[in-house]
Amino acid sequence: MTSLAERLTALDARLADAARAVGRDPGEITRIVVTKFHPARLVTDLAALGVRDVGENRQQELTAKRAELEGSALDGLRWHFIGQLQTKKARAVRVASDCVHSVDRDRVADALHAADPEGAPLDVFLQVNLTADPGRGGVSPSEVEALAAHTADRCPSLRVRGVMGVAPLDEAPGAAFARLAAAGETVRRVVPDASWMSAGMSGDFAEAIAAGATHLRIGTAITGPRPDRG
Repeated sequence: MTSLAERLTALDARLADAARAVGRDPGEITRIVVTKFHPARLVTDLAALGVRDVGENRQQELTAKRAELEGSALDGLRWHFIGQLQTKKARAVRVASDCVHSVDRDRVADALHAADPEGAPLDVFLQVNLTADPGRGGVSPSEVEALAAHTADRCPSLRVRGVMGVAPLDEAPGAAFARLAAAGETVRRVVPDASWMSAGMSGDFAEAIAAGATHLRIGTAITGPRPDRG
């Protein structure tokens, strides 16, 4: 069994190789370690290894881990909420997050803003649906410009940073990420400095890097298999 430190080192080496292969600087890419279903102590272990960005998919888990680690030596750690966001949980997500990757409709943006309208700006990504299924999470590419305009104009406590997407399982990830990059260009018509792109997971981060991803969401390649929840 490889150790957490070994897996982290190996992933970072692969990340750097993938970036250099397409002429990019690995230092411009943020690696977010997704700790879904793992205990809070894993976050402590990651922080001790120099990790500064961690991600959670579920509001309850994000809130619980932050509460458990309150007061520990985790200064400088940045918490990313990367799961689907229900408006009723927007307040709790805003309290516990430094960045939200899943703003996919006006109501979500409005709820996050209403949770702390006078607070420090919250970094957000606009999630784009890269599938043909309208029931999947994310705004359609044709509607992302309107969502960007609404969020920028009506939600001043939110800072639109870019776009986020998940590649479908039934097509080559590179093609999906190219569509996400195009959606990012559309967003920049409204928010010129929204240059971030959250894309790529353990199995497709190289393709995401080639398409211009600035933030990768890596779970099992670093953390190992998720614990049995049963």
